[in-house]
Amino acid sequence: MARVIFYSKPGCKGGTKQKVLLTAAGHEVIPHNLLTEPWTVERLRSFFGDRPVAEWFNLSAPKVKSGEVVPEKVDEQTALALMLKEPLLIRRPLLEVGEQREVGFDVQKIDAWIGLQAVDESLQQISDNLMKENLQGCSHGKDHGHKHHKEGGCKH
Repeated sequence: MARVIFYSKPGCKGGTKQKVLLTAAGHEVIPHNLLTEPWTVERLRSFFGDRPVAEWFNLSAPKVKSGEVVPEKVDEQTALALMLKEPLLIRRPLLEVGEQREVGFDVQKIDAWIGLQAVDESLQQISDNLMKENLQGCSHGKDHGHKHHKEGGCKH
C-alpha cells in the first residue's frame, strides 16, 4: 500500500470521498491544505506532467466560472503565476506518492497507478459506490459560482 500525500481544500465533500476511497484501498493518506501550502513554481509544475495548461485549472474556481480567467487562453508561466497567487485556481486534488505526482482524481488512472480495490469485504460496498461517482469535480453537482469555496469549504 502507498503513502499518499493528498493536497485538497479542507471541507470539500469530493476530497473527503476521494480520501475514503484511497483509505479503503489500504493506502495511508496524509492530507495537506492545498490553499495554504507554500508552493513554488517548480514544485507546483511537477504535478501537471504533460497535461495541457487548461487541464491544470479548477473549473469551479470563481475566477474561471466568471470568465475572468480562461484556462484555454493562458500560457504555462501565466498559469503558474496565477495559481501561486490564488491557489483556488489549482485543480484538485494534487497527489504525491514517492517521486510521482498527479493532478485530479481519475479513478481508472489512480487504480492503475496505486490501486483502488478495497482491502476487505467490509469496505467493498463503500468502495464500489464511490467508484461509480464522478470524483473529478464538486460533488454536489450544482451549477453555481462556488463563492463559498473561497471561505474554505463547499457546504453542500
